[in-house]
Amino acid sequence: MSEITRVGVDLAKSVIQVNAVDAGGKLVTNRQLSRDKFLAWCAQLPAGCLVAMEACGGSHHWARKLMALGLNVKIIAPHLVVPYRLQGKGGKNDANDAAAICEAASRPTMRFVPLKTTVQQGILCVHRLREGLKEERTASINRIRGMLAEFSLVASKSPEKLREKLTDMLEDAGNDLCGLARLVVQEAYVHWKDIEERIKWCDERITAHVKDDAQAKAAKELMGVGPVTASAVVATVGDFNQFKNGAQFGAWLGLTPRQNSSGGKNNLGGITKRGDMYLRMLLIQGAKSVVMTAQKRDDPISKWLYQLREKSGWQKAAVAMANKNARILWAMMTKGCRFDPRHMSVNPAGAATATT
Repeated sequence: MSEITRVGVDLAKSVIQVNAVDAGGKLVTNRQLSRDKFLAWCAQLPAGCLVAMEACGGSHHWARKLMALGLNVKIIAPHLVVPYRLQGKGGKNDANDAAAICEAASRPTMRFVPLKTTVQQGILCVHRLREGLKEERTASINRIRGMLAEFSLVASKSPEKLREKLTDMLEDAGNDLCGLARLVVQEAYVHWKDIEERIKWCDERITAHVKDDAQAKAAKELMGVGPVTASAVVATVGDFNQFKNGAQFGAWLGLTPRQNSSGGKNNLGGITKRGDMYLRMLLIQGAKSVVMTAQKRDDPISKWLYQLREKSGWQKAAVAMANKNARILWAMMTKGCRFDPRHMSVNPAGAATATT
């Protein structure tokens, strides 16, 4: 065990595969361990030994446990591990996955996932529950519409319009709804209202997080960033100093164009859509509201956004605004400043030239 300097770990529900190498990259062991024996095995590793694992369910939990043992733990995004899998030596299996993780961790340019605290994961659990409840609410509404349509009872697409008419439909004895169908629709409506109450509970937890967290409170001041987005971005990112600049943060969110350039010719496509899909969705959805109301404001960002919308369409303008918000968020969180919609950035080189 004293020879081991780097370990690749492939996490699973029942067994954990470990691939350990020495300082020269020579394989020391590649074996399976049960979950209850994993920590005991890692406790025998030398202090400061690099232990790498893929980002997955439970990876942050294991990383915190291993860091408490004095190990250097790194988490790697799964798509960055794939190129290092030895396809010619058996394809995909636990042993090859652990070896690929171990090899990927040795690359000097490898990017790692920042470790999340239990508080961050708790807030994100609220967000995941809220998203799941929203899907259940949509399914419940569609279920009610489908049952009513069987009796030729229809309402407008808006959930509010359906709620307004639903009581009248249930109480109207002149329609074709039979007694059992009325009871079923009424039960479905009770389920809908119960989901609404649970979503309201999630919103209260998110609002409390924004109120108590200084970073989330500052993020909420941006145009197109509400309490849900502010809470999600702070809980997901944690330390914004892990990014060198705002452009790198925007690229991490998948908001930058995909490149296919060669021979000095730049070819840019759609956004890469890498990174956290939920966070990117929130930023773009919030940016859409800013794009649609840009003509009502006279600050520099709104004027730029209105011109971009007229030139390139509202979809591209919304993505551009989401990327700009990501850059502003990085600047605010790393420099400790507040959002100013009339702030004008100055090129340091240009300022120096103008002075001389």
